[in-house]
Amino acid sequence: MVGRLRPGRSAGRSLSWLLAQCFIAGSLTMAGATGARAGQSKGQGKPGAATPKEQVWRAEGSQALQRGDAVAAEKAFRQVLRLDPHSVGVLNDLAISLDKQGKVSQAIPYYQQALRLEPNNPQTKRNLAIAYFRSQRYQEALPVLTSLSRRAPNDFQLAELAGLSFFALDRYPEAAQYLERASRIKPSDLSTLYMLGQADLRARDYPALTRAFARINELAPDSAEAHVLMGMAYDRAFREEDALREYQAAEKANPAFPGVHSGLGLLYWKRDEIAKAQAEFEAELKLFPQDVVANCLLGQVLIRENQPAPAAAHFRMALAGNPEYKEALLGLGQANLMERRPQAALEPLRKATRLDPNYAQAHFLLGVALRRLGHPAEAAREQALSAKIQERQQVEYTEKLGAR
Repeated sequence: MVGRLRPGRSAGRSLSWLLAQCFIAGSLTMAGATGARAGQSKGQGKPGAATPKEQVWRAEGSQALQRGDAVAAEKAFRQVLRLDPHSVGVLNDLAISLDKQGKVSQAIPYYQQALRLEPNNPQTKRNLAIAYFRSQRYQEALPVLTSLSRRAPNDFQLAELAGLSFFALDRYPEAAQYLERASRIKPSDLSTLYMLGQADLRARDYPALTRAFARINELAPDSAEAHVLMGMAYDRAFREEDALREYQAAEKANPAFPGVHSGLGLLYWKRDEIAKAQAEFEAELKLFPQDVVANCLLGQVLIRENQPAPAAAHFRMALAGNPEYKEALLGLGQANLMERRPQAALEPLRKATRLDPNYAQAHFLLGVALRRLGHPAEAAREQALSAKIQERQQVEYTEKLGAR
């Protein structure tokens, strides 16, 4: 069932997350910057005198955060919360200490609790939005980011993260709007211009893409950003040799640039150079082991190479990063079928069809799994539905070609 590699809609999600990590790593705002001082307890917006023990633990937590000891900071702030569970500043700082340990999912409830006590605190809102973004909870991050960005139109970080969140959700025109604003605030930020060009390309706004590319070329004509963007444009225009040349130049400029090896791998796959494609996807994963797209693509290559067990491991890794990645769900279902495990194939294939009722391949493989499990009537319905969807999609494609 895997005739060509399909990065799927998770590609934008993965790219947004990878490019933003270094940018947001040190951007959380401590309560010390918001007016919550060591001698105050901010509970529901009402300051009150802190006990001597609170002051000591607060000071220790703040000092630990400042010297980069997030574990000690967490311990100290938990001590304060035992004495004053309604301190907005301490809730925020405890969340930051967890966030800096990579425990983003544990940090989010503390940010939320702080906002329930003080709903209009912009620093806590910003920290919560960043935590949502780092957890790839883009739908939840967006309303917070856009609201804050409207109030602070010249804030680069808010505009950037809003644009990247829209990008991750495949809302490219809106992504371009915010990324354009961010690029005007920091005209020399190459990563922002690159993502702006990506959004313009995916939105098929070619005049805007030309402007973004011109600005990238002016800043860094031989950068990985410039070559990858040009390579993608060539690939969309079916100029695969030119695309390959640009991706190779990007690799030479910066072999650690996110997506450069995956891009090369896809181009090698189209040329039926499977060994080279596999090597590139593996190179991408050496740099970014949790990258959902590279894991899914390598899984699809391994399916073609009749290696279902390692393929399944990569599909599971992709799904750990994005549980709704339908191409990875399809791949995992297919790998289970290849290993004669039709029962294990049912759940990912059913989920894929729920996420996309028009996913013909998933319906077909679900039919295969059901038939092997002794449900011929249901299997026949799934495979008839698959055939009907493919027929309709072929008609739509032919009409689209005729309209050009």
